Amino acid sequence: MKIIKNILVIAIITLSPLLLNAQPKPPGTAGHGTGTSQPGQPVGGGAPIDGGLSILLAMGLIYGSKKVYQIKKAN
Repeated sequence: MKIIKNILVIAIITLSPLLLNAQPKPPGTAGHGTGTSQPGQPVGGGAPIDGGLSILLAMGLIYGSKKVYQIKKAN
């Protein structure tokens, strides 16, 4: 029974992105004569993710190195 439950959970996790797609946004206008947007791209550009991503990577590196140090110290 546990094997069937695990297979079902894995199937739901892998198939959910295929079933839960959102509809695309309608094409936007450049607005007020700016003329800077390209066709197919949202007006205003994308969201900046650099700051949060670098902090997350640094915290993961610190946490991983701490765990490696603890394992080596225990042995």
